[in-house]
Amino acid sequence: MTVPIAVVGPTATGKTDLAVELALRLGGEVVNADSMQLYRGMDIGTAKATAAERRGVPHHLLDVLDVTESASVAAYQRDGRAVLEALLAEGRTPVLVGGSGLYVQAVLDELEFPGTDAAVRARLEDELAVVGAGALHGRLTALDPVAAGAILPGNTRRVVRALEVIELTGRPFSATMPKPGPARYGAVLVGLDRAVEELDARVDLRVERMFERGLVDEVRALEAVGLRDGLTASRALGYQQVLAALDGDGDLAAAAEETARGTRRFVRRQRSWFRRDKRVAWFDAGSPGLVDDVLARVAP
Repeated sequence: MTVPIAVVGPTATGKTDLAVELALRLGGEVVNADSMQLYRGMDIGTAKATAAERRGVPHHLLDVLDVTESASVAAYQRDGRAVLEALLAEGRTPVLVGGSGLYVQAVLDELEFPGTDAAVRARLEDELAVVGAGALHGRLTALDPVAAGAILPGNTRRVVRALEVIELTGRPFSATMPKPGPARYGAVLVGLDRAVEELDARVDLRVERMFERGLVDEVRALEAVGLRDGLTASRALGYQQVLAALDGDGDLAAAAEETARGTRRFVRRQRSWFRRDKRVAWFDAGSPGLVDDVLARVAP
């Protein structure tokens, strides 16, 4: 029986290369689960696979948003599930790949998306500006300790969202969070990781090459089509730092250093997120027998 494969893990581990190889070996197609690769024109800074790197394998949910649009997990859930179900109906193996943990969960887990209320959210955001993140997180702890334990105090967007949902629904926000259990469609989750020092070095090299390959020119081109108006796209790692440099002293070397630092921090958050999921089978991304080892796990 054909089931989806999800290739997850931190940035710069080599997930895309593995996903393409698995798709080639299994007669499958790749489904993007990186929130920033949804955007047209954000190619260099997101390390989006080139046509040559895709090796003829069809890729889905790449380049589907303009940079002025806000990526939505709820919309991705709808579209991602539709793609997986269509591929499964054709007997094709969907290979879901990306480091955006919530996007992967949205497709494979029972994850609800309650409605929103602009007035409630605005009031909470105003309160956040007055009392600070710690106070709002403390309120969440009192109302829903499970959700508070899963959301860092510094993740103010999620704290505000949790309080909004509690107010609107009268239910704990944790009631809408993913429930442990088998992955939807019987999906198999494969995690790639590397030693911390090796991954840090790969991140530094990756950022260096992004700037060499024209990230600054890419940002300037995207400015012309509204990058600064995009609340999500403009905050992406690399793009945010370049925009700040262009607005400030123009120190692009410093922007590259800050991009690398921010990416290394992001890698640690990704690792923590995915390691909590006990369904993930972990592999050393540097292993010479990686593809065969993974195939033995996903297609025994």
